[in-house]
Amino acid sequence: MPSSAKDLRVGLFVTCLVDLMRPCIGFATLKLLRAAGCAVVVPANQTCCGQPGYNSGDVPAAKALALKFLQEFDGCDYIVAPSGSCAGMIRVHYAALFKDDPAFTDNYRRLTEHVYELTDFLVNIVKLEDMPGDFSGTLTYHDSCSGLRELNVQAQPRALLARMPGVTLIEMREPATCCGFGGTFSIKFGDISARMADKKCQHIVETGAVGIVAGDLGCLLNIEGRLRRRGDWQTKVWHIAEVLAAGDDLCK
Repeated sequence: MPSSAKDLRVGLFVTCLVDLMRPCIGFATLKLLRAAGCAVVVPANQTCCGQPGYNSGDVPAAKALALKFLQEFDGCDYIVAPSGSCAGMIRVHYAALFKDDPAFTDNYRRLTEHVYELTDFLVNIVKLEDMPGDFSGTLTYHDSCSGLRELNVQAQPRALLARMPGVTLIEMREPATCCGFGGTFSIKFGDISARMADKKCQHIVETGAVGIVAGDLGCLLNIEGRLRRRGDWQTKVWHIAEVLAAGDDLCK
């Protein structure tokens, strides 16, 4: 393993949701990794980690995408994703997906062990102290289910926000309670999902924060959609990478 961040060859897994819905999160992630001194590799043909197929029971499709992912990022010292959901799929669920498959070699097993959610990587691997962003304002943070429960990502994003002099973090009630998205859950159980999202939105608004921040775009899209349906066009919704990396050029 390389001895310093400057020697690290880090693969950036943009994720399909970021690529399609808010690509500036990918650019913000790239900015943060470069600020840490990493040599960043972004495979041009990357697509999906296979999570939607896996969650829906389509194992052959999930395995095909997983093998594609592993081949494209082979040779990287670490792989970083601005998503606890996708990183959790790779680190936690690939082992189950390939438990009876000889194609899942020891090499691939070692590779999955070096997949990190962005804030976890910045805090625990490269130990980034100075954030390139200059955001100033009040924020509240939502703990995404997969990042929290599969990867123990909770203190890391808060530690990074605390290193930004202009940021004041106001904790909402029940920050670790699900926002109601849950991938296919929000489709299969729409009424329950909407109630959960309403509760999350109420907790956000109660803080009086300018914006809500999280580490998974799926949660953010769900929260933002519910805020707007409730008539709230004031509360901003940002991925933590945008806040850490940017200033006035945050995604609108």
